[in-house]
Amino acid sequence: MSERQINPVLKQVLELGPTIVFFLIYLRLRDETFQIAGTDYSGFIVATVIFVPILLVAMGILWAMTGKLSRMQVFTAFMVVFFGGLTAWFNDERFFKMKTSIVYGAFAAILGLGLLQGRSYMQWVMGEMLPMEDAGWMILTRRLTAMFAGLAIANEVIWRTQSTDLWVKLETFAFPAVLFAFLWLQIVSLQRYLLIEDDEGASEK
Repeated sequence: MSERQINPVLKQVLELGPTIVFFLIYLRLRDETFQIAGTDYSGFIVATVIFVPILLVAMGILWAMTGKLSRMQVFTAFMVVFFGGLTAWFNDERFFKMKTSIVYGAFAAILGLGLLQGRSYMQWVMGEMLPMEDAGWMILTRRLTAMFAGLAIANEVIWRTQSTDLWVKLETFAFPAVLFAFLWLQIVSLQRYLLIEDDEGASEK
């Protein structure tokens, strides 16, 4: 099923909005303690629990409007729900913090497995959006594998050694910005591998 096009600004709001909302809710609740059924929960954990349905609603709207969600979006949403649930159940914010490491680590492992098989799983996921020669996809996949592994390690170091405030800020803004900048630089550096469609629909360099 092909993806229906929607306003790109609205698409960005639906994709990035829930994370921004989580950040704002956390700022509002971070110094609060909530007693629910005789158990004290920190503002971080309450913000995490609120974030889960907000993310699911946003993804539901995105799916209803476009008719499609990427495999990466579905996997990330599953991890948020799973680790958000563990965070609330065990009343332990470490589960939600380590979720980021596991997501990035899983991406690195999946891409690395494909490389060992001589394949680019990035090409399978994004090939229609970014036509490129196989050699270009292999280079991009190797670099992304290293980047995801680096982000996973960085997240582990940060949440284990730094404050929750700093982790939330880096999770919300720094990690996505670093990944976006990295992808942009890769597209620029791999221009010679891009395939351009001519007027008759044939692809050429």
